[in-house]
Amino acid sequence: MLKKLRHIAKRVWSRRRVKALLTLAVLFLVLNLAFPLKIRPRYSTVITAADGTVLHAFLSDDDKWRLVTELDEITPVLQKTILHKEDNYFYYHPGFNPVAMARAAFRNLTTGRRTSGASTITMQVVRLLEPRQRTYTSKIVELFRALQLELFYSKEEILQLYLNLIPYGGNIEGIKSASMLYFGKPPQLLSLAEVTTLAIIPNRPSSLRLGVNNARIVQERNRWLNRFRKTDLFTPEAIADALSEPLTAHRRAMPSRAPHLARRLKKQYADQPVIPSSLRPNRQAQTEQLVTNYVGRIRALNVHNAAVLVINNQTMAVEAYVGSADFANRYDGGQVDGVRAVRSPGSTLKPLLYALAFDKGLMTPKTVLNDVPTNFSGYEPENYDRQFYGPITVESALANSLNVPAVKTLQQVSTPNFVGCLQKAGFETIKKQSKDLGLSVILGGCGVTLEELTRLFAAFANGGQFADLNFVATHQPDSPKKSHLVSAEAAFLITNTLTQITRPDLPNNFDNSYHLPRIAWKTGTSYGRRDAWSIGYNQRYTVGVWVGNFSGEGVAELSGANIATPLLFSIFNAIDYNSARGPFRMPKNLSMRQVCAETGEVPGEFCEHKIVDYAIMGVSPYRRCQHQKAVWTNAPGTVSYCAHCLPESDGPVQRFYPNLAPELIAFYESRRIPYLKIPPHSPACTRVFAQQGPQIVSPNDGSEYFINPQQPQQLQLSCQADNDVKQVYWYLNDKLYQKAAPTEAVFFRPQPGALKISCADDKGRNTDIRILIRAE
Repeated sequence: MLKKLRHIAKRVWSRRRVKALLTLAVLFLVLNLAFPLKIRPRYSTVITAADGTVLHAFLSDDDKWRLVTELDEITPVLQKTILHKEDNYFYYHPGFNPVAMARAAFRNLTTGRRTSGASTITMQVVRLLEPRQRTYTSKIVELFRALQLELFYSKEEILQLYLNLIPYGGNIEGIKSASMLYFGKPPQLLSLAEVTTLAIIPNRPSSLRLGVNNARIVQERNRWLNRFRKTDLFTPEAIADALSEPLTAHRRAMPSRAPHLARRLKKQYADQPVIPSSLRPNRQAQTEQLVTNYVGRIRALNVHNAAVLVINNQTMAVEAYVGSADFANRYDGGQVDGVRAVRSPGSTLKPLLYALAFDKGLMTPKTVLNDVPTNFSGYEPENYDRQFYGPITVESALANSLNVPAVKTLQQVSTPNFVGCLQKAGFETIKKQSKDLGLSVILGGCGVTLEELTRLFAAFANGGQFADLNFVATHQPDSPKKSHLVSAEAAFLITNTLTQITRPDLPNNFDNSYHLPRIAWKTGTSYGRRDAWSIGYNQRYTVGVWVGNFSGEGVAELSGANIATPLLFSIFNAIDYNSARGPFRMPKNLSMRQVCAETGEVPGEFCEHKIVDYAIMGVSPYRRCQHQKAVWTNAPGTVSYCAHCLPESDGPVQRFYPNLAPELIAFYESRRIPYLKIPPHSPACTRVFAQQGPQIVSPNDGSEYFINPQQPQQLQLSCQADNDVKQVYWYLNDKLYQKAAPTEAVFFRPQPGALKISCADDKGRNTDIRILIRAE
């Protein structure tokens, strides 16, 4: 009977226990739904380098140094030390330790005061997340929150939270913050002595202040190390080394490299506490130092700033990012990000223009263009040195950065096509300006950034393939997605031209210098000498350099060649000196052919001087050279004949004369450069010539001119005529105004109203234009 009663009692007790447990579980679930656990620590933003080292750190939004300690930064030494000191049974209890709580309650009740606590690491995390007054009610809430933590988070994550939130005095929280600020290194590099030091501070952050009470801290540290030795937590050798290690902790500044990129990434990834950048710490430090030293040297010229971007061509990762020479220099605008500042590009867009011209079959590197004064509907560009060089090849025009050939090329390519290509290459300001851009865009009449220009030149290094830049480190092995910008053949031709060193934009004192890196590069100087550019690349890297003043102040000595390029060369010599990689390989669709040296076209019957040129098969033009033409003259060569008036007697002689463009003839005449002229046509000839008449280059057809009626200005009449034209006749509103030589400048005083201007040559050919004169 007694056994039966015991059995019934056990069953009743078992049911009640199960019922109680179920009730508690339901109650916990209800409370969990009513009071959900919200863990949202406000961490500091940390920018790391590609190797994981800290580049830059920001205060949290509540002005705390609270750096995230990642799981892989919690070393076994750190974990064993913290658990032994704070919570030996961390991996065994459900968030609270009943034994420790009972022991603490007994001691507190018997002594009448609080002599020991029973908080586990989990309960301390709750207290750090939700600070409360130390009461029994608060303890109950902490127990509930601790159970929630244990339910939803792993032990490793709870330990990580604890290490991220423990206080170290002032505005320093978390072991990584303390490690960086007091020891200058991340937690995984701490020694046993340093780990023990940081383990004891949170209990007494006011009295044990690192850098202030180091002697007292050493005593407390050694006391704990001896306790570790008694429990065999670490080997005797490790303890002995830790006891003898001096404490040199003091308050340091947080790392602050790449401040411009750090702020950019912080804004872009606002909710991410750790942002892994693509920067290489050594590369960044090298570049920052080179920029600082260089700007210090040129400050005497009234040039105060520079910006540099270094790109890895294979991955398109940005390995160095320097926005200004000194971020802390507010006087010179040090906080302006020169990598993203919109500036005038000068001549740096010319390589893309000529690459497009090669792809469209308009020209080849040896094609000859005329660098002569030219009026493009009122726009009259001139070269940097205010000189003109006459006939010049495309590659020489690019290497010498001549302006008139570039504008002529843009006229052939068309501004919309060129601007469209720039838009495809990600030039954001040009997208906004596209409707207002004209021929001046190729000479810097637009807005670009150093980032956009450097990314463009990286496309030449990658065989014409364009890709976005990577500012954040990725673990994907795939190569960046690339799109076709120009052909590989055109990119090679541009690279081949830009690797030449016999060019005017080679910096002073770099001729025949071993300091000259093996790179392709292009310089640029904006109007008013406000911006100096130099962009260079080899197979591994593309480096963009801008030098100038953020205030926009121009400097007479500022130029891409002599100011920006020395810094470019220094950076390449630092990051890739004597690169083992060879030159760029010539694409298969690129061939070599002989061309006439006079025009760059396929040799004709008159071409005696031939040179070798590149040609894109199936694309490059195939025109027979006609740089000379046959003319019948009399024996002395004083009169020329056409087929209509060729005499049957007197033995006419066929001679060859240069087939010069009218603009080139005008240039030769204005500079008094001798050339072989075609003799005057036979006066006995009655043939009417059907060819085009003189080209009126001033004034501009269809333009409006404003004059002051009280002091009317003079307008110039000028034209370009064929080689054999000796005289032209100017007409105003069909009335003869003056006869003159084709190259002679004629002036007149206009009156308000519509005006028809005509020019006829001595062959009877005529050209008309119309302009409008308005009174101001």
